[in-house]
Amino acid sequence: MENTALRAVDSSALIADPYGTCAELREAGPVHRVTGSDGLPAWLVTRYADVRRALADPRLSLDKRNALPGNYRGLALPPALDANLLNMDPPDHTRIRRLVVKAFTPARVEKLREPVRREARELLDAMEPAGRADLLAAYAGPLPIAVICDLLGVARADRRDFRSWTDALITPDPGRPEAAREAVGALLGFFTALIAEKRARPGDDLLSDLIAVRDGRDAGEGAGGDGAGGDRLGEDELTSLAFLILFAGYENTVHLIGNSVLMLLDDPELLAELRRNPAVVTAAVEEFARLEGPTPLAIRRFPTEDLEIGGVTVPAGETVLLSLASANRDPARFPAPDSLDLDRGPSGHLALGHGIHHCLGAPLARLETEVALTELLGRFPSIRLDVPRSDLRWRPSIRARGLISLPVAWQ
Repeated sequence: MENTALRAVDSSALIADPYGTCAELREAGPVHRVTGSDGLPAWLVTRYADVRRALADPRLSLDKRNALPGNYRGLALPPALDANLLNMDPPDHTRIRRLVVKAFTPARVEKLREPVRREARELLDAMEPAGRADLLAAYAGPLPIAVICDLLGVARADRRDFRSWTDALITPDPGRPEAAREAVGALLGFFTALIAEKRARPGDDLLSDLIAVRDGRDAGEGAGGDGAGGDRLGEDELTSLAFLILFAGYENTVHLIGNSVLMLLDDPELLAELRRNPAVVTAAVEEFARLEGPTPLAIRRFPTEDLEIGGVTVPAGETVLLSLASANRDPARFPAPDSLDLDRGPSGHLALGHGIHHCLGAPLARLETEVALTELLGRFPSIRLDVPRSDLRWRPSIRARGLISLPVAWQ
């Protein structure tokens, strides 16, 4: 296969100008050799058809054991946080996802609409008197945290500064390398204590249900220990699953809400349209996700055999990065791909993944964003940026697309 015309790319270009760089790479070829922020090489896939196909290809493994030695340097997590769905292939992935997916079906999620709306209104009540706020800190961040904590059964008094912990993991501070280790320790301590509390005093919540499965109270006989059989969970799998639900449930939604608000503030006509007709918010959220999705890259993958992608042979065990951001603006799939079009219909965008690893919480993320935008525009019809547009800063990461802050004001 053709491997000779590959373009070497430094990941810093994908941070400084993500969509311009993606457009250049997409035009130049379907697959490129890149140097990641960890200094290690990877293969970047840029075109919609190739990305969509690869997302569903079982030969592209999420299991780090399929990476070549020295080829991948991921975040060092203890086993109790690392044994999660983002590091698993079937059959373990199938077994664990089956235990939790019913909590995130569209029908079950729709029942959360009123609780999400109440939480949004409480946050807006607290914001309103000041006339201005950092929307991420005051609204877009606390809303998904509250929803996920309610789902897991975390009492308000026991909630911690999840945003600082997740930020330390997603965008490590080069000046404080110990911050990521401290965040890992804090998260592990939090979930260990929370699971012990739920074991002692189960509640009507998802985490209590998962503990019951782990302890065999809701399942038939299965293997114990840290392995699991049938529909059982190992102890590390239980802790890791709780961690992933919180981590992904917060990280994706806070940036989807923030990015969506910024796109509205950048487009006065669209902002006016959503005020006049809140029913179009559903279509708008799909376009926001396509154009400014919170995850520019799918979770890294490792071929289990030499694999052809877009006419390029990728050797087994090397790191493959699938660019969701590039695929979602591919003109071969989306006419006028850089324009927001509410009449695009079911667009088939990949912002929340595709295949068996499609985002578990996608229905909840969509609902939270719809409610957040509807309530925000209803409460503050005069909302505007409170700083010059050029002052806004994006997080310096190729793996998360989100603002550092979003200062807004209203009359």
